[in-house]
Amino acid sequence: MIDPIEVKSLIRLLDDPDKEIYEHVHEKLLSLGTEAIDYLESAWEEAFDAIQQDRLANLVHEIQFGMVKNDLKLWHQSGSFDLLRGILIVNRYQYPDLDEQKVINQVESIKRDIWLQMMNDASPSEQVKLINHVFYNIHGFSGNTTNHQDPQNSYISQVLDTRRGNQISLAIIYSIIAQKLDIPVYGVNLPQHFILAYVDETMQSEFEGGILFYINAFNKGFIFGRRDVDMFLKQLNLKFDKQFYEPCSNTDIIKRVIRNLIASYEHLGSPEKVAELNELLEILH
Repeated sequence: MIDPIEVKSLIRLLDDPDKEIYEHVHEKLLSLGTEAIDYLESAWEEAFDAIQQDRLANLVHEIQFGMVKNDLKLWHQSGSFDLLRGILIVNRYQYPDLDEQKVINQVESIKRDIWLQMMNDASPSEQVKLINHVFYNIHGFSGNTTNHQDPQNSYISQVLDTRRGNQISLAIIYSIIAQKLDIPVYGVNLPQHFILAYVDETMQSEFEGGILFYINAFNKGFIFGRRDVDMFLKQLNLKFDKQFYEPCSNTDIIKRVIRNLIASYEHLGSPEKVAELNELLEILH
């Protein structure tokens, strides 16, 4: 437990003109971690001085960013099994105060709507058609074609609220819901376009690795085959590479989300955010 009197005394010293005192106080408050945030936010509301407000806001951000880094490291080191957990950690970079249970409930609600209509003997293509109907027609998800560079397209909380996203955010939500329904749909790290693969090694398939077909989550769940991937790679002048056809790891998916965010913030001219997101990317290497 932290001592409220000590914390408040330290906060009052944040505007000390002596650089050494300021740095010492800054480090001390930083070391208190999340428990100090409420005190810092209260002080920010009461502060009239712009420099003091800046210092308080930056400290809160530093503490919260430190938590994001720590949680991402733990997620990665423990095998990165839960994709929803990974994408929620990235979401917390921009929305540290988000109620994550709200996101989990939104995902569960879409899953339930599909499950209620699911037939036990449905074929893979029938399963995907049902997901598509509920996801795109009933819940109204679609690709954000008008503002593709917007960083909001990469934050799951925003995509679930606005029903608009980029290729990878829609594919992430789609695959998380499919997997919760025991439907084997996984992300494929195709250059310039993130797609999904329906994988069933028990069925006859024209592809290696039991891939029955591919799904484009950005284009209303459109189903396509391996030849279409061949053609797409040919257009990009890229040689055959196994990784462009097969499911990738959750770590690769989160790396791609972070790279998308870096590109978005470079486009917006936010070098501080670009630098921080590069730190997150580094954790996953």
